[in-house]
Amino acid sequence: MWNALMWAQKNLVWSIPAAMLAGLLFGVAADPAFLRAAILPLTFLMVYPMMVSLDLRQLLGRGGSGLQATTLAINFALLPAIGYGAGLLFFPEQPMLRLALLLTALLPTSGMTISWTGFAKGNVPAAVKMTVLGLVAGSLLAPLYLKGLLGAVVEIPVLQVSAQIALIVFLPLALGHLTRRRLVARHGEAAFKQRLAPRFPPFSTLGVLGIVFVSMALKSRDLLAQPAMLPGLLLPLLAVYALNFALSTLIGKVFFRRGDAIALVYGTVMRNLSIALAIAMGVFGARGAEAALLIALAYIVQVQAAAWYVRLTDRLFGPPPAVAPDRECSSPPESSRSTRSTSTA
Repeated sequence: MWNALMWAQKNLVWSIPAAMLAGLLFGVAADPAFLRAAILPLTFLMVYPMMVSLDLRQLLGRGGSGLQATTLAINFALLPAIGYGAGLLFFPEQPMLRLALLLTALLPTSGMTISWTGFAKGNVPAAVKMTVLGLVAGSLLAPLYLKGLLGAVVEIPVLQVSAQIALIVFLPLALGHLTRRRLVARHGEAAFKQRLAPRFPPFSTLGVLGIVFVSMALKSRDLLAQPAMLPGLLLPLLAVYALNFALSTLIGKVFFRRGDAIALVYGTVMRNLSIALAIAMGVFGARGAEAALLIALAYIVQVQAAAWYVRLTDRLFGPPPAVAPDRECSSPPESSRSTRSTSTA
């Protein structure tokens, strides 16, 4: 079981389509309505392990204010405009799909931000700080953005969205921080980072695959009735991710040194799809299945795009320095040096 979880975590580009196919078959063979009861526990399983790995002390670190401010500006001014505009362009008559694109645009950074920044030999401490800041800011601002931009076409229960975010973000964040403190106090910082912390992400992967399975099962019969739906969902995602990568790369090259520029790219292009999925399914119920399907497809696009971008990093920003100052751009372990994600959310 553990080996299967590890494989799924390191091969999201295969494990997520497998979960989607399994959900499709299950939804055709049986009535999937009862699966809605599993959304909340699967969401907690998806988010809590990710929170244990976050070190909130990174927020107290000095320096890099310009980089963090630029990242926040991109994540909460530029990208919401792109997500909203793409929804109007590609889905003018499908408000739930517009909701899905806007949700992904409003919820930046995840554990993938840290992992891919490390693979590309970027500024990992800056990426950790981006992840925590983006998580908190996105959780606070998302209900307001959703109501302001989509309130006229989709009924946005602001209080329910806020309560859902508190339940799936801030509660796991608090519990994860307490878990981390207890484990560090008992085993030491080094043992936690080397032995214990790597054991949490695979359980998060299990939650992701479960949510993807449920969302696909709930939407299975609609997909069979309209088989052209999937290509129509993939095209907007490819366009949005391509534009995001291009803009972030340009800003990074112009204004920042190599390590910071790489952190900026992954801190703005990687989206917190796990929380977006949880909101779509937890708040909007059966209506959210359509939005959840698009978000599930975004996992595939995001992982593949991040992997290819690592291969292009040296061409875009030049080779890394021979010795990274303060180990900010240290290379990942040899076992992790691949173009596959080691994080889920």
